[in-house]
Amino acid sequence: MDKEARAWLPRFLAHLTIERRLSPHTDISYRSDLQRFVDYCGRNEVRNWRSVDSQHVRMFAAAEFRQGSSPRTIQRRLSALRSFFNFMLRERALDANPAVGVQAPKARKRLPDTMDVDLMTRLLEFRTDTQLGLRDKAIMELFYSSGLRLAELVGLNLGDLDRGDRTVRVLGKGSKTRVVPVGKHALEAIARWLKERAALAANGEQALFVSNRGTRIGPRAVQKRVAGWARRQGLGRHVHPHLFRHSFATHLLESSQDLRGVQELLGHANISTTQVYTHLDFQHLAKIYDAAHPRARRKSRA
Repeated sequence: MDKEARAWLPRFLAHLTIERRLSPHTDISYRSDLQRFVDYCGRNEVRNWRSVDSQHVRMFAAAEFRQGSSPRTIQRRLSALRSFFNFMLRERALDANPAVGVQAPKARKRLPDTMDVDLMTRLLEFRTDTQLGLRDKAIMELFYSSGLRLAELVGLNLGDLDRGDRTVRVLGKGSKTRVVPVGKHALEAIARWLKERAALAANGEQALFVSNRGTRIGPRAVQKRVAGWARRQGLGRHVHPHLFRHSFATHLLESSQDLRGVQELLGHANISTTQVYTHLDFQHLAKIYDAAHPRARRKSRA
């Protein structure tokens, strides 16, 4: 790729950050995926974006598959390419999107990993009096209470929490805002943290959760702290922030059977994304079937 062609990458990434307000994690993924395609074009002597056609994109996907990339990863890379080419269409640098219609190999649906209620309770029952410990407990309680994504939680400001109304306003994917309830245990943990926050936070810092430097806590720091508490509690497994979200959805669905309600709380654009959690609750549904269906009910003994 020539210098002029490469110059489109930072322009597109700036568009993601400024206009679409995508998370830093998404920005890193797009940057990596697009760079792989640029490298592929370089190896095949494709000099500019107008020279790229659908065959190049198909061959790129095939090459990635041969090199061991999973179908899910290839899907993500093709999605990044489609978004990039759509941006160039908008800027009138291209006349067509060469990635449209190119499909990745079908990925097997993978059920999300969860923790059962007892294990989650064991993780959250730790006691601490330290500033960072109180912050970590508030973070984990809020993760489980409200099903937040990692980027959503670290992006929270003080004004987003309404303790009187017991809700938090969240900026989700695609800059969509939603308001979700906050449970009693999370509110109590946040209240304890807020008493300590003033001693840590830098002047003018609006972030709800701050690091020991007084500035907004970063995603990587949250991941490390969550994993550390899981080890201290002797859980014997890796625990990451998204595990709270999966567990929140599963436990809520087990209790309520309200798929639409869970969809709203999670901020899913499509119900199909939420439906993956119904597979985790098959045992519960089977019990309902056995108890309620006329052909399944056992007759009581005379």
